Amino acid sequence: MTPRGIWGILMDFMVSPTSSTPGGQTGSAAASPAAITLPDVVIRLAGNSQDGIQAIGGFLARLAGRSDQEVMTYMTIPSTISGGPSIFQVRMGSGEILSAGDRADVLVAFYQHSYEGHVGSLRPGGLLIYDSDHVTPNPNDKNITAIGLPITSATVEALGGSAKEKGKNIYTLGLLARVFDLDVAKLTQLIKERFGGKSEDIVRNALLAFDSGYAYPADNFRSCFFQLQKAEARADARPQVTTDGNTALAYGLIAAGVRHGAGYPITPWTTVMETLRVEFPKYGGVFVQAEDEIAAVSTALGFAYGGHLAMTGSSGPGMSLKMEALGWATMAEMPLIVVNVQRGGPSTGMPTNVEQSDLMQAIYGSHGDTPRVVLAPKNVEDCFYIALEAARIAREFSTPVLILTDQSIGSRIEAFDEPDLASHMVDPKPDLSERGADFKPYPLDRQTRHAPPGAKIGSGKYPTVTGIEHDEMGHPSANAANHQKMNAKRREKIKAVAATLPVPDVFGDKQGDVLLVGWGSTYGPTREATSRLRVAGVKAGHMHLRHVNPLPPGIEGIFANYKHILVVEMNDEGLYGFGQLATLLRARYVNPAIRSITKTDGLTFKVREIVEGVDKYIGHVDTTVGTKTESSLATATHAPFSQS
Repeated sequence: MTPRGIWGILMDFMVSPTSSTPGGQTGSAAASPAAITLPDVVIRLAGNSQDGIQAIGGFLARLAGRSDQEVMTYMTIPSTISGGPSIFQVRMGSGEILSAGDRADVLVAFYQHSYEGHVGSLRPGGLLIYDSDHVTPNPNDKNITAIGLPITSATVEALGGSAKEKGKNIYTLGLLARVFDLDVAKLTQLIKERFGGKSEDIVRNALLAFDSGYAYPADNFRSCFFQLQKAEARADARPQVTTDGNTALAYGLIAAGVRHGAGYPITPWTTVMETLRVEFPKYGGVFVQAEDEIAAVSTALGFAYGGHLAMTGSSGPGMSLKMEALGWATMAEMPLIVVNVQRGGPSTGMPTNVEQSDLMQAIYGSHGDTPRVVLAPKNVEDCFYIALEAARIAREFSTPVLILTDQSIGSRIEAFDEPDLASHMVDPKPDLSERGADFKPYPLDRQTRHAPPGAKIGSGKYPTVTGIEHDEMGHPSANAANHQKMNAKRREKIKAVAATLPVPDVFGDKQGDVLLVGWGSTYGPTREATSRLRVAGVKAGHMHLRHVNPLPPGIEGIFANYKHILVVEMNDEGLYGFGQLATLLRARYVNPAIRSITKTDGLTFKVREIVEGVDKYIGHVDTTVGTKTESSLATATHAPFSQS
């Protein structure tokens, strides 16, 4: 398969052919004369996990990507096998979108519990679309516009009752296509692609449900028609990829030359494993689903010993099981990539919720001194590039590299420019070139270079690779002086990694009142909060760390330019009032200005929460500046009413 084929199979960046829309129109739907143009919109879909609301959100996100618009999604799903309440939130528009939105402009509620649990998420003036077969809203709520439609019964009627209500998600997609004047031709193509591998009856029923939802709105619904502002044409006309973080990470590993790996299923890591299990064989590789986490990391280390840059992965509980083997990888200086898609903990914790509480585990989890590299992608696009960075470091420094992503990035969908694969693809062949007579696997005076079995050694003395302390040839050694030197060697190697890293960029004010510091999926909300603070008159900057251990150079000088350094992270403040990264930064830079903004509610940060956190420390922040206190939908709707 050619490099182009990696993204080609995703099929999310293609421009769809024009097709007929409901009513015989071509292209996008004809907008109502009263339609108002919106720069972006936040739509929250609330129902049960069995309703396919994730599919609705996925269609909307991929439509945005194919329309060169910005998009970001957010979802919650139950961790129980029997399912339960679930939401999918999508924010789409023409400007830069950094978060999934604090509050929704539109709420689609399928059940009473969906309405009651999420009506508070609507902005004043927002639009509630509810299934009148299951929902009875509060008639005294004058802050929103409520539209009741018999979604369930209308779906059954449209499909002839044969599919019961299974098509109501696609029916609702048709409704939303009408309300927001979405490109029906592209949505139709997406539906065909999504169900194309199934029987023709399923495809036809899906299209029938979509057309029926699109055609439903009655006359007094026309005051709620909108248009999304068209995205500006880009000079480079680069195609876009629309995908989630786990998929982007998997294809980044392939581009980086990784062809061998092993894992065991666990939420929310599993989709990385499933993608690699399908794709590795296409590139001459193999992915092994092992019997448990220990077997998985041990198998991956076997691949690494054989000369391949291998990978394994898991979530927090599985990472705990891998720690002894990762200590071996550090001692043996094996190139290995380890992915941790973090979730709420400890123990089984909250499998389908987000948290960033595995940072200390990633850096210090194994017994003894086990220095290793830890990276964290900032968004879905960066998942692809962080895989390339991890592979570079693992190969160049012959060391394990941990990638800390999380449930939020792993499951959410974003649109971004298709990577230039030709410039990134790496030849994964093992280095079996002959080593000279002076070759040592663990030299004290230079970088370790692993020699896989099959590589000729000029001296005829073949090395030993072991997890026990060893001399320069790998032979076991309990010599005190040797152990001290080898510990220093492994430590200095990680310091050498730091020397190759760029100084972090600072967004916003380069000096002033407050510097917000983040890592991982806090990137978007923190960047947006920084902009909001600056509008409110606060001299604020934002520094985001992709390289968490070792820390890149130049940070101390950046910190010196601010009165307050506030670290935003999704973990507990701990016994002494500091989150995990804040604790590391205070230990490293001994700067009392470093404080924490933390939370552990299993949800991503809202921009408002960060701004309010800053206000606690510095005060005098107008936390309402830069927010939408009233939905832009409200300017186009009548007084609140209900239709059923």
